[in-house]
Amino acid sequence: MRPNLTTPNSELTTAMPIVTRVDRKEIHRIHLLGVCGTGMGSFAGMLAAQGFTVTGSDENVYPPMSDMLEGWGVRTMLGYKPENLDEAKPDLVIVGNVIRQVNPEATAVRERGLPHMSFPAALGELCIGEKHSLVVAGTHGKTTTTAMLAHVLSAAGRDPSMLVGGVSLDFGANFKVGAGEHFVVEGDEYDTAYFDKGPKFLHYRPRSAIFTSLEFDHADIYRDMAHYCSSFERFVALLPEDGYLAVCAAYPRAVELARACRAKVETYAGATGADWHADGLTHGAGGAFFDVVHKGVKLGRVNLAVGGPHNVENALGVIALATSLGLSIEEIDKGLASFRGVKRRQELRGEPNGVFVIDDFAHHPTAVRETIAAIGARYPGHRLWAIFEPRSNTSRRNIHQAEYARAFTGASRAVIATPLPTDKVPADEMLDVGQLAKNITANGVSATAAADVAEIVALVKAEAKPGDVLLVMSNGAFGGLIDKLLVALQ
Repeated sequence: MRPNLTTPNSELTTAMPIVTRVDRKEIHRIHLLGVCGTGMGSFAGMLAAQGFTVTGSDENVYPPMSDMLEGWGVRTMLGYKPENLDEAKPDLVIVGNVIRQVNPEATAVRERGLPHMSFPAALGELCIGEKHSLVVAGTHGKTTTTAMLAHVLSAAGRDPSMLVGGVSLDFGANFKVGAGEHFVVEGDEYDTAYFDKGPKFLHYRPRSAIFTSLEFDHADIYRDMAHYCSSFERFVALLPEDGYLAVCAAYPRAVELARACRAKVETYAGATGADWHADGLTHGAGGAFFDVVHKGVKLGRVNLAVGGPHNVENALGVIALATSLGLSIEEIDKGLASFRGVKRRQELRGEPNGVFVIDDFAHHPTAVRETIAAIGARYPGHRLWAIFEPRSNTSRRNIHQAEYARAFTGASRAVIATPLPTDKVPADEMLDVGQLAKNITANGVSATAAADVAEIVALVKAEAKPGDVLLVMSNGAFGGLIDKLLVALQ
């Protein structure tokens, strides 16, 4: 039976255009193109957990994602080819962001008139539905804040569903299917699919939201800051009158955009000057401790197990939103005190011979600066190495050359990897890593521009001493640097 569908006009399709609405009662078999991506793989697991028969194809099928998919009951097919559709026999095809129009399997989907949707649109239709959607959006801190909010609600017995762009250490996965009324989702501003170049978070039906930050990013798809801001303007416009938006006061442009929405808006910040702020902040072995102040009234003291100034700020956004949902400060404190964080977000990977090796996803200069500050607060008195790979399309460009030069203040030693050439970034727009190292050194932090991972390993092995902290920052695998450092330092 052909599912009951609502479709947009599109010149990319033939007999059955791209669909925007489906009757989930008529959907039984779902096939995902690009299933081994972090987000798509987790979504496949979420669909399987809801009882759908789920298959997927990808050109790279290997552990750990292939093992996770198998454990979730998702059958994977290697390579993109029309024959995969014969085996899958899908009622609905979900097309990942990595798939291009010329992809042979995507082409077959269109030629056969199979109903297909983007991942974000399908998430909104098949999973979020009529649930109270809690969306965390912003340039920085989305993953940690999303996982923190989901854990706080879970610890308070609200049993939310969740989808986040990293592995939550509390849930042991990127997703959770809960029986409660809330769906917590990380709102990504990156584009949706080859047939939908708008941001993903426009599909997430936000009723309440946290707006963590606003700085220019994703230079590969956004022309400039005005273009970037336009996506967030569209996002906040989705919030209904009975909704709620917590926005970080440290980003005035974000506050300005937030004020235009119909929902109730409150600000938060680590220091005074916002509706919600922290007072009496201290850091210790148990994390951060602070009094929660709302419009001049102290509501109580809380303990955030993962410390650092930016995590305290993220926690204030969570506190504001959780309070709007009816949670008490005592319930919120229970969740914050037990929150373990997210893999690759300030994650201690090992201590070979007394050297602490920490993995983090930071890549924007603000994230680099704040992560260094957080690790410095966690390990006071230790020599801190900041080892950075400019890997993203934005960080490879010289648009943040000056900001990166200032971002490493607080480290004792900096090592910057030279990115491999790419046709996505013209030579005259590439970050000048050699000059960056000179500028960081001029700002008081000894810095080295390294040609490759082998040079970084050799440098660290020669110079690192017991008690040193190695903070490795990259939004990719960094050529296996973490594992190689753990072996070399043994």
